[in-house]
Amino acid sequence: MTPYLSVNNVEVIYDHVILVLKGVSLQVPQGKIVALLGANGAGKSTTLKTISTLLRGERGDVTKGDVQFKGERIDQLTPNELVKRGLSQVMEGRHCFGHLTIEENLLTGAYTRNASRSELKASLEKVYHYFPRLRERRGSQAGYTSGGEQQMCAIGRALMARPSMILLDEPSMGIAPQIVEEIFGIVKDLNSKENVSFLLAEQNTSIALRYADFGYILENGRVVMEGAAADLSCNEDVKEFYLGVSGAGRKSFRDMKFYRRRKRWLA
Repeated sequence: MTPYLSVNNVEVIYDHVILVLKGVSLQVPQGKIVALLGANGAGKSTTLKTISTLLRGERGDVTKGDVQFKGERIDQLTPNELVKRGLSQVMEGRHCFGHLTIEENLLTGAYTRNASRSELKASLEKVYHYFPRLRERRGSQAGYTSGGEQQMCAIGRALMARPSMILLDEPSMGIAPQIVEEIFGIVKDLNSKENVSFLLAEQNTSIALRYADFGYILENGRVVMEGAAADLSCNEDVKEFYLGVSGAGRKSFRDMKFYRRRKRWLA
């Protein structure tokens, strides 16, 4: 079966000099949640921007490989064309319009749709159904809402475009743990009830693997490990590297031999 989204041996260079992605390949099946894991600077956000073609705005170029969505190559399309085809990205840091209200922010997500007022109202109601906090704050300026509410607004704005797949970049960043759990629970509901596929880049390995179906681990621009989320959660390397736990229990990062483990993974 053809994957819903496939990234095939992609290499990315910034400013014609800095090689960031070094032959990254991954697949997202339809109706699944796939986690892209790794430390800060591993290449997670660059991978998502490569898929959504936002890379060009940051002086990045795909020098090798291709990206396919629903069986068609998309890495030469513009971001708005991708949104029309059903693929949306929620950027790291939320990027809400601070001077607009929550509802005005949500409505900007439907910009690419030629929707009637009744259709827009129905879409808003769906967003408010999944994010009841946004209904309460619909008239508030987004810049004066909490980080969690802004993250909900950013995901809701993406939903307004009626996507079949969402690229979610660091949804837990700068948000209280209780709100993070709430957001990931809503992502799971959207996946199961609306059949929206998710590719999420996340540093919080524990919560990402708890909600994902499959996972990829990036190190220095390469995929060094992949597998079912349950298998990765039980993997000793993943436990030691990203959870701070090994067979002997919790360990200090000072005691971990990162260089040996990384060398073994990338061999």
